[in-house]
Amino acid sequence: MSHSTRCAACKSLRRRCPKDCVLAPYFPPTSPHRFACVHKIFGASNTTKMLEQLPLHLRAVAADCMSFEASSRVEDPVYGSVGIISQLQEQIIEAQSELVKTKSEIAFHNAQQQLQQQQMQQLQMINAIAQEGEDWPSSFSSSQQDPFSNVNQQLFEDYNYSDTFCGFEF
Repeated sequence: MSHSTRCAACKSLRRRCPKDCVLAPYFPPTSPHRFACVHKIFGASNTTKMLEQLPLHLRAVAADCMSFEASSRVEDPVYGSVGIISQLQEQIIEAQSELVKTKSEIAFHNAQQQLQQQQMQQLQMINAIAQEGEDWPSSFSSSQQDPFSNVNQQLFEDYNYSDTFCGFEF
């Protein structure tokens, strides 16, 4: 790279940016804050060593990870990215809890609706039976009489209360 377009790392370190600068592809001059955070947390030498040890196709991902961890550490020196992960896990637990609650409410409402449908079917059956019952006495002709009317009259006469019982008067 030419002297006028140094990468953010070389600008920060106030050095000339060589053509084969390991940090240049991952810390462009347009984002000096990105390298500043990485340099503050990991140091320029350690960052360079870590990137040199990796294959070329993994260096960009590693630089992104280092940048994320460094930015998180600058914002939250105690927990860093672990604090963000903990917050996200709490949000997942809350969302799962809300999902379980919502599913149980849906199940309750479905059961309630099913119960109402069963009650409605039972009511319809009762009404149908009642309707048949209203039609049943009309199916008897008026000429037919109760076959037990004589038996009932005879029982009444046989067991009619009288003033005497087994020879005793009351």
